[in-house]
Amino acid sequence: MTDAAIPRFTGDARPYAGGDPYADHRTADFPFTHLVDLADRRLGAGVIAANDEFFAERENLLKPGPAVFDPEHFGHKGKVMDGWETRRRRGVSAAEPHPTADDHDWALVRLGAPGVVRGVVLDTAHFRGNYPQAVSVEATSLPGSPSPEDLLAPDVKWTTLVPRTAVGGHAANGFAVDAEQRFTHLRVNQHPDGGIARLRVYGEVVPDPAWLGALGTFDLAALENGGRVEDASDRFYSPATNTIQPGRSRKMDDGWETRRRRDRGNDWIAYRLAAQSEIRAVEIDTAYLKGNSAGWASLSVRDGEDGGWTEILPRTRLQPDTDHRFVLDAPVRATRVRIDIFPDGGISRLRLHGSLTQEGAAALAARHRELGG
Repeated sequence: MTDAAIPRFTGDARPYAGGDPYADHRTADFPFTHLVDLADRRLGAGVIAANDEFFAERENLLKPGPAVFDPEHFGHKGKVMDGWETRRRRGVSAAEPHPTADDHDWALVRLGAPGVVRGVVLDTAHFRGNYPQAVSVEATSLPGSPSPEDLLAPDVKWTTLVPRTAVGGHAANGFAVDAEQRFTHLRVNQHPDGGIARLRVYGEVVPDPAWLGALGTFDLAALENGGRVEDASDRFYSPATNTIQPGRSRKMDDGWETRRRRDRGNDWIAYRLAAQSEIRAVEIDTAYLKGNSAGWASLSVRDGEDGGWTEILPRTRLQPDTDHRFVLDAPVRATRVRIDIFPDGGISRLRLHGSLTQEGAAALAARHRELGG
């Protein structure tokens, strides 16, 4: 994947003329959006500081879902926008009224799950004449919970993920990233000022092996612990990645639901664990899936890149809106897991409780070092 293959949007969008505010939104099918959003609030992400948020607060950048636009909503500072918007920059005097080439606004973002960034989307939805001329994104990796002052210290090394690039208004501006490093924080810059509605940071979670080692037993499939979806038979109503998000599902579309099958097949999700592990217990939750829960489910595993699947949980009846728990007869070693549901429907969460094997822990630690962790 090369950055040159990513569609580019520049310039103003047409002024809003009523009707559907997204009708002329410029976007594309970016090749990395199937990956985890490392800046998802559900994983613990946050916008921890910004130099300016006069018109619209920085926290809006990470809100779930598309930005909302109400043409009649005005506040005491002006038009209320669903995004992060700074005031207009000015020069130093009447003789020099324009901002300099280096003037810019910035926001510091803590990733919810540290990892390797593969792509970034900076969406200027509804910012038609008040979007930045250009954007840039930098990243760093610091241990613990650094403060904004820690991150802005002069000795902190920042790596450029997205160089200063012109963007368009009312558009999803996407950028492929090629940096094989583990990052914990981003600095999002807009040149010289303006507004950005949403930030999405797609990549691969790289967990801290010391933390997982201290936990001992944990959820081996969870996004925050390095589990990920490799493939799924159907993503019609909601993404399969929802099944390994933190916490319990809070509504129907917070899980995975497939379209109704009209053949004799079944639906499935294949997962890759963070490293080789031993699974000891399983949870299959159908919370909030009532008339559309999967009827039955089975679970299979594979250890390594090749070989067939070994069933560890035979086809079992599922109840709607229920958390099903299964203790395995003996620990099962695996690097990949597959859940099959019959015939269709959905589950809200899959939890695989266990621990890393000695080989898995060593491999995870080696990758962590390789990525600069």
